[in-house]
Amino acid sequence: MTEAAATPGRNMTDEIAQQPAVFADLLAGRDVIGEVAAHIAKRRPRFALLAARGSSDHAALYAKYLIEVLLGLPAGLASPSTTTLYGAQPDLTDVLLVSVSQSGGSPDLLEVTESGRKGGALTVAVTNTADSPLNAAAELSVDIRAGRERAVAATKTYSATLLALYLLIDAVRGGTGANAQPIPDLAASTLEAGQGAVDDAVRRYRFAERMVTTGRGYSLATAAEAALKLAETSYLSARPFSGADLLHGPVAAVDAETAVLALCSNGRGGDAMREVLDVVHDRGADVCAIGSAASDVRASHRIPVPDCAEELAPVLEVLPVQRLALGLALARGFDPDNPRGLRKVTRTR
Repeated sequence: MTEAAATPGRNMTDEIAQQPAVFADLLAGRDVIGEVAAHIAKRRPRFALLAARGSSDHAALYAKYLIEVLLGLPAGLASPSTTTLYGAQPDLTDVLLVSVSQSGGSPDLLEVTESGRKGGALTVAVTNTADSPLNAAAELSVDIRAGRERAVAATKTYSATLLALYLLIDAVRGGTGANAQPIPDLAASTLEAGQGAVDDAVRRYRFAERMVTTGRGYSLATAAEAALKLAETSYLSARPFSGADLLHGPVAAVDAETAVLALCSNGRGGDAMREVLDVVHDRGADVCAIGSAASDVRASHRIPVPDCAEELAPVLEVLPVQRLALGLALARGFDPDNPRGLRKVTRTR
C-alpha cells in the first residue's frame, strides 16, 4: 500500500493544492481555446444547450450564466434522459451543444452528443481526457489540462472546467481573457490565507446534521457543488438552493439546528444575498459566509476570498468549499479519497 493510499484524504489534499498551477497551465494554452471559440463565433449559434452530469452539471450551470450574460444568448441545461430513455431527437439546427464531462466517458453524454450532431448542432466537448470517446464524437473539443485526478471527489478538474468554460465563452465574445490572468495568484492566496478560517469552520460544523447551501447568480453553481461535495465526502445531508428560491418556501425549514453555507462574492449576486441572509439569520440559523463579500453580510462565521471579476468568482470561492468538505470528512472519521459506493465515471444512461 502506498503512503497516499494509506493516508486518508491524501489525494484530495494534494489535488486541491495543485489548482493554482493547473490554472496557470490552462491560461498558457488559451490560444487553443481561442481557436475553438473562433469556430463557434463564425457559426453564430442562436441558442446554447449544455449537457453534463454530477460536478460537471454544476460547471454547466455556471456556463449557462456566462452564455446568457456575456454573450446575450438564451441557454439551457439539456435533459440527457430525453435522448437516452425516450429517444427524442429535437431539431438542433444552429444550436451550440456543449457537453461537459471530466472523464469524457459518460455513455449518456456520448449519446446526447452524437444525437445532437446528427440533429444539426455545433457540438463541443469540454473534458480532461483528450482521447476520450466524447471528444471523438464532438466536432470541437476543449482540454481542461488538469492532469490525472486520483481522488473520487472532483476538485482540480471541477475548477479547471470552470476556468476553461470562462476562457471559451469570453473568447467567443472577442475577449482576451484579461480578467482571468490574476486567477493563479489569487487561487494561491485563497488557499494559503484562508486555511485558518476553514479549520475554524470544520470545528464549528463537525457535528452538523444538516446543511443548506445557497448563492445567487454565478455563485449558484458553487452552492450546488458545495452540497454535492459535503454529501459525497462527509455523508452530510446538504441541500442547495438559489437564494431567491430559499425564501419561497424552503426557509420554513431553516432554524437554529440548520447550518447555512452561503456564497457571497462582490457583485450583483452577492448583493442579492444580503436580504436572504438577514432572513435566515433572524430564524436562528448558523450562517457561514464564503466569498469576497463575506464581511458585508450577517453571518456567524466567515471565510474570506480575494476579490476578482464577478463572473470568475466561482473559480476562487469553490477552493475553501473543497477544503471544508475535506476537513469535515477527516474530522468525522471518513476517507474522502474513497467515499462509500462512489466511482469516478458517471455511467447513468
